Amino acid sequence: MELRTMTAKELTTIVLAKEEIFILDVRNETDFNDWKIEGYGVNIVNIPYFDLLDGVDDALDKIPDGKKLLVVCAKEGSSKFVAEQIVEAGRSNVYYLEGGMKSWSEHLEPVKVGELKDGGSLFQFVRVGKGCLSYMVISGGEAAVIDTLRMTEVFEQFAREQGVQIKHTLDTHLHADHISGGRKLAEHTGATYWLPPKDATEVTFNYERLEEGRDITVGSTTIQIQPIYSPGHTIGSTSFIIDNQYLLTGDILFIESIGRPDLAGLAEDWVGHLRETLYTRYKELSPELIVLPAHFGKVTELGEGGRVMAKLSDLYQKNPGLNIGDEQDFRRTVTKNLPPQPNAYQEIRQTNMGKITPDEDKQREMEIGPNRCAVHDN
Repeated sequence: MELRTMTAKELTTIVLAKEEIFILDVRNETDFNDWKIEGYGVNIVNIPYFDLLDGVDDALDKIPDGKKLLVVCAKEGSSKFVAEQIVEAGRSNVYYLEGGMKSWSEHLEPVKVGELKDGGSLFQFVRVGKGCLSYMVISGGEAAVIDTLRMTEVFEQFAREQGVQIKHTLDTHLHADHISGGRKLAEHTGATYWLPPKDATEVTFNYERLEEGRDITVGSTTIQIQPIYSPGHTIGSTSFIIDNQYLLTGDILFIESIGRPDLAGLAEDWVGHLRETLYTRYKELSPELIVLPAHFGKVTELGEGGRVMAKLSDLYQKNPGLNIGDEQDFRRTVTKNLPPQPNAYQEIRQTNMGKITPDEDKQREMEIGPNRCAVHDN
């Protein structure tokens, strides 16, 4: 019997395949309750590390024998210590998570969404541990990345593997739950960075104005990324229609919820915009469009292969946020009793404006925890 490591990528493969795994999380109870590893085949128990310092006998009673067991903690050290004791107690098939919850938070898994009509492909990058989603449009040797995450090297490596050059990076809005990698990726690759101007009134850097009527072409096959002004989550929120097939909704519309309007402190001002976008503007679009959001809140939103997507017409039938007929009820729903706001969201907004430049460790710390961009994620 020996102790083995499991990487965040290997764990992602297990979660997306809905395989069974038993997890012993040895973080403190508060951190565990705030954010944990979830999945269809995941069984998880929390026993804080300090309760196991004198031995793991109590833990063994709660851990099924013979099943694949993964011990996790914040950074790795505590889980390795506990896992070693479990192996010494005679258990097999025991792993600890390499890099801890920190690495789980940062892993991105590229999944192919589909082909584009005139050649090219669309990929979704699933950040399973935090519920963030980025996209790469590939066509004619070129690529555009939308809602780029902080781990820019993942996108650069993927572009190299696909043999394409990143020409554009775009943010649907000024993010408040995670640090955008759009500007950094543009600097590394010589790409153009696009941002909605109404969200950019306080930014400290140059950008290209993302506005209606300014279609962005990727590759020789002229795949149009058509911006649509769709305020509500932020005042500048902008959606994209790609190839007349896909609707990238940013943080306005999710699979099981809708975007919250309060992360800039202007919920009462923006709630009307949110309703207008969801109940009027999107209603004018083709119901056949496939919705691709910038986040998911629950593992139930992960579909086949880990893809997060749904037809717009289906969402108008099933999504609770799209079925609040009374305007006052809608206003109450999106401004009262919301989930807690994302961790360090004010500092994240300041970082995305270029006003502060925290180091890598600080950025990682700011992003720890769930995204909480949706109304119904509590």
